[in-house]
Amino acid sequence: MKEVSREHAVELLQNEAQRIRRLIANQKNSLCVAHCKAFEEVVDTQMYGLSRQVAYAIQLGILDSTEGQQILSDLEKNLDLLYQEVYKEQHVAEQNDEDITLK
Repeated sequence: MKEVSREHAVELLQNEAQRIRRLIANQKNSLCVAHCKAFEEVVDTQMYGLSRQVAYAIQLGILDSTEGQQILSDLEKNLDLLYQEVYKEQHVAEQNDEDITLK
């Protein structure tokens, strides 16, 4: 069995977190984030999967719990900012539509 270095394990987990960020960013461009409940479930599932991978790495002693929680926390903060941005853009677009309608 091949031995896994701590650095490689952290890199793999960071890559997985980045993949989730890209998934959200790609959907942001199509505004699906604001309108698709199914998309929210996909993100939740991806986050759950990453959390299980982090927990497994912690159990193996490859990652300490602080570092594992930091990976998840950083991703959650990024996702929260992205959601805020999307909903802000959506609100501005709705306001513009209302302004046009009132004129």
